[in-house]
Amino acid sequence: MTSIESITLEVADPTAANRFYTTAFGLDTQLRLRASEAPTTGFRGFTLSLTVSQPSTVNSLVDAALDAGATPLKPASKSLWGYGGVVQAPDGTIWKVATSAKKDTGPATREIDEMVLLLGVADVTASKRFYADRGLAVAKSFGNKYVEFAAGPGPVKLALYKRRALAKDAGVPADGTGSHRLVLGGDAGAFTDPDGFAWEAASLTGAP
Repeated sequence: MTSIESITLEVADPTAANRFYTTAFGLDTQLRLRASEAPTTGFRGFTLSLTVSQPSTVNSLVDAALDAGATPLKPASKSLWGYGGVVQAPDGTIWKVATSAKKDTGPATREIDEMVLLLGVADVTASKRFYADRGLAVAKSFGNKYVEFAAGPGPVKLALYKRRALAKDAGVPADGTGSHRLVLGGDAGAFTDPDGFAWEAASLTGAP
């Protein structure tokens, strides 16, 4: 089964970005960073989500991100589905930290249960078919609104959401142009999806 083996963020300053992600979220091997000055404006069409076990862990990670230089987009708060907040890293990447739990069941930690990459796409049904044809197994599907693929052996789960809905969820305008500043590594080879997101063979992806 095809899966995401790596996520590479293209950033202006890899050293500074690595320092942020290590300090804010404790991420090191899960992310790869690559220097790039590719033009990009506004919403880049994707968000990364960190799923955790309880609200106090959401607060712990969001507070650490803000202390490390992130910009708040949505303050951590309760909702119908749980508890979460959204921040934007200094390199421009949007991160959501969330839990389905509404109450704490233990002391706050910095433990991340799952990382989810949400791609904002023009046509969820067409993109679902595109990825299924390349070996990704559909785990959940809600018509033409949202699709989630099985994580497989990779460290990251992939999901598809309508672009405007994803931007609204992140608390930013949907407009954006230029590079996504994102490259995915997987075992399905090199290709570009219908919305311009680039994949490369996992064996060709550079070291962190």
